[in-house]
Amino acid sequence: MYAKYVKRPLDFMLSLTALIILSPLLLILTIVGAIAMKGNPFFVQKRPGKISKKTGHEKIFSLIKFRTMSNAKDKNGNLLPDKDRLNRYGKFLRSTSLDELPELVNIVKGDMAIVGPRPLLVEYLPYYTDEERKRHTVRPGLTGLAQVNGRNAVSWEDIFKHDLEYVGNVSFYRDLKILIQTAYKVICRVDIIVAQSDDSGNLNVERSNVSNLIQK
Repeated sequence: MYAKYVKRPLDFMLSLTALIILSPLLLILTIVGAIAMKGNPFFVQKRPGKISKKTGHEKIFSLIKFRTMSNAKDKNGNLLPDKDRLNRYGKFLRSTSLDELPELVNIVKGDMAIVGPRPLLVEYLPYYTDEERKRHTVRPGLTGLAQVNGRNAVSWEDIFKHDLEYVGNVSFYRDLKILIQTAYKVICRVDIIVAQSDDSGNLNVERSNVSNLIQK
């Protein structure tokens, strides 16, 4: 009942209310971000959403976040490595999770939910097992069970285990519990790891390497 009839309307009302209340903060971060990043303060990237019943494929949507990396380039016009473009302001946004706030727009639009499996990269789609792909039978979330059980400090296997556990047990009580745990972890800075781009943490790289080893 909750998952089918209540969750989406509740997500819409709560995220819209949050956007209105947080609009002054969002405006400030937009202005400061434009200055700190010397340009567009927003980061927009295609992500897979809920599987469509009509097509049987994930709906691809544009996820919106505050930009945490600058567009700094070398003398040849090439972007510098990620670790060199992640400035102090970007690290602050990531450590406080403020970079995630624009995703409230995605929730209002219906691309995402407040609670659900986090939307990962489109390029990861070919590397899911059939069981892991079930994480896309619900809308991706701003936060989720995996995020309150280690956040980005756990393995892919643990992330998918938590995602599938959530998908199989969606309830108002569980969503409320995850939201409370998320608020605690954000406020107390628990399980915060400000990643510096590392290919070893990418699912496609990790599983491609395993596949190559098996073939050898």
